[in-house]
Amino acid sequence: MTTIHIYHTNDIHSHLKTWARTREYLQTQRRIHEQQGEACFIFDLGDFIDRADLYTEATLGRENVHLLDEAGYDAVTIGNNEGITLSKEALAALYEQTEFDVILSNLKEQDDTQPVWASPYKIYTTHDRIKIGVIGATAPFYDYYGPLGWKVTDPIKNLQKTAKEIGERTDIVICLSHLGLNSDEILASTIPNIDLIIGSHTHHVLKHGKKVEQALLTGGGKFGQYIGYSVIKYSAENHKIEKIETELIETSQLPHVEGETREFEALHNWGKEQLSVEVFHASRYCNLEWQHDSHLARFFAEALMDYAKADCAFFSAGIFLTPLKKGPVTAYDLHQMLPHPINACKIEMTGTQLKACLQKIDEQNAEWSQMELKGLGFRGRILGKMLKYHCEVKKDELYVNGMKKQDDARIQVVTLDMFTFGWFFPELKDMKKTYLLPHFLRDILAIYGYKYFGK
Repeated sequence: MTTIHIYHTNDIHSHLKTWARTREYLQTQRRIHEQQGEACFIFDLGDFIDRADLYTEATLGRENVHLLDEAGYDAVTIGNNEGITLSKEALAALYEQTEFDVILSNLKEQDDTQPVWASPYKIYTTHDRIKIGVIGATAPFYDYYGPLGWKVTDPIKNLQKTAKEIGERTDIVICLSHLGLNSDEILASTIPNIDLIIGSHTHHVLKHGKKVEQALLTGGGKFGQYIGYSVIKYSAENHKIEKIETELIETSQLPHVEGETREFEALHNWGKEQLSVEVFHASRYCNLEWQHDSHLARFFAEALMDYAKADCAFFSAGIFLTPLKKGPVTAYDLHQMLPHPINACKIEMTGTQLKACLQKIDEQNAEWSQMELKGLGFRGRILGKMLKYHCEVKKDELYVNGMKKQDDARIQVVTLDMFTFGWFFPELKDMKKTYLLPHFLRDILAIYGYKYFGK
């Protein structure tokens, strides 16, 4: 009987407070298993990075990836935080010097070739010649990957094809899935030779896994709260898995590592130091308000419209976490103000459509302005008041830049991508949109601030 030990992390999102414990635990467990002559693999399921973190922002995730190498990971797949919050060049640079494999079947170059830094699958062989096929895929954010220069394809179809391709060459098939629990259940139901689906993306917690058809599904929550541990017992004589089980290990309960707090603080301080570079020199102070218009919001609106070449804008006041100070403004200052991995989105609307959006804002603002929002890339406390610039409805008539607009007028509107996902404005999902990539909101403000103030 062959025993295979598999450790897995997912959706850490640059929450590195317990990383020293995680690293020490993984390295120790690998040593123990290898001394016992048993196979051990360590995988990460993506969203290891999050650019809301200073350490990550400072090197666009490259130092985070070094942490994975240092801990001895065997393979990873990517999440949307790697895939769509970095430019194409930055994503390639992320993995160009890693020791571990990147397993990813549904992200291609525009000419359908595989990125040089990734493989659709890997086959690992244990010391007693059991062959383990590992496949992987990421959530297909079509509207983002295309403008970034990638071609993302249907993950389920790709995994079905890949699993079939390696089926006769492997004894065990494991999937690294950054797709979410619903997709994992579909995979288990449609791929008969898949044995273990290590899940992520939807931050689900499956303390002892979930059996769907022949496959065991796992889920380890988010932010490094858990390390997943799965064990497969395989009979070479019977050519089958005799037992497969999984559990979650709470990182907060792992042994204390000497100097772990200093190590974590050092990462933060290093990131801050790297970002302490002047971007522009503001000649005036811009205050922030979450429930009202403000100097900062007006300045940002001008930046947004200038960047998008739009007629008008709307966004929420809660995106600003600090004011714009007078004097030197650094990349660190802008990151503190706008830490969100959020992009701008330009939408072509008719007069009728824009008027409906503005009226909805007026109707919902009292409720939305107090909403504590988590997700959609938002890293603030409350949504804040929805602010409208260069557009308004007066006496049931639409005005853009002070001019009355007819119902069939074509208007270029810029907002934040978080408002186009269907939660606040379901009607925006079907409109013609252009996501303005790869710049985040802080980058847009940096560009305009330099243009407006200079250094």
